[in-house]
Parts: sequence; structure tokens; C-alpha cells
Amino acid sequence: MRHSCLRLRTTRASPARQRGFTLIELMVVVVILGILAVLVVPKVLDRPDQARVIAARQDIAGVMQALRLYRLDNGRYPTSTQGLRALIERPAGNPPPANWRQSLERLPNDPWGAPYQYLNPGVHGEIDVFSFGADGQPGGENNDADIGSWEL
Repeated sequence: MRHSCLRLRTTRASPARQRGFTLIELMVVVVILGILAVLVVPKVLDRPDQARVIAARQDIAGVMQALRLYRLDNGRYPTSTQGLRALIERPAGNPPPANWRQSLERLPNDPWGAPYQYLNPGVHGEIDVFSFGADGQPGGENNDADIGSWEL
């Protein structure tokens, strides 16, 4: 009888062993997951930066529209000295706006928290509205690149 009990234990143990994963199978799964992570994670992590660039372009488009309205009302764009504040409050100094109206309720900051820059005359066009990007410095590449009205 003892003999038969040992056989039962042996036969019961081997089906359980066959149902498990081998070390090689687990390693293959880990390697596949690693490859997927290398391909997918950078794309997912890059999304917030892409969203900030898109938000900056939309803000700049809105400011450019307000500047066009300012020009229609006053015959010219605000000077660089008057700046974008001329869109929310009547600018002081010369030339005084003839038919000033508030064009924006508030001036937005870029998605990185810095104010948008304004040049009149512009470097890339009649006027330029732009953000210095993530690094807050002129120039740069990728997320640090300047985003401006000349790209719209």
C-alpha cells in the first residue's frame, strides 16, 4: 500500500508541473513586454509636450485675431512699447489709438507660464507674436523651439 500512495503523489505532482510556465516562456514574455515598452512609452510621455505646443499655437492664433481687430479699429497695430497690453487696456503714449476697444478680456500666458512676446515690426512678418517654448530662451529645438505667428 505504501507503494501505491507514492505513485499517487508522483502522478498528481507531474500534471501540476506541466501546467506551469517554464523559465524560458517567462523570459520570452518579459522580452516582448520590454520591446513594447521601448516603443510605446516615449510616444505616451511625449503627449503632454505636444499638447502644450498645440495650446500655444491656439493662443497665438487668438491673440493674432485680436490684433487684427485692434488694427481695424485703430488703423495700426500697437507699437512694441504698447505691447499686447493694448488689447486689454487703453494704451498710453504715442500714437494714441483713435477708436480703442478692448479686444481681449485677459492676456494669456504660454503653456509654460511665461508671457507671450510681441514685436512690431516683426522679424518674420508685419508683426510677430511668439513663445520661447519650454526652455524660455530664444531658439532651441523640439520642445524648446520658439512657437510663433509665422507658423500659422
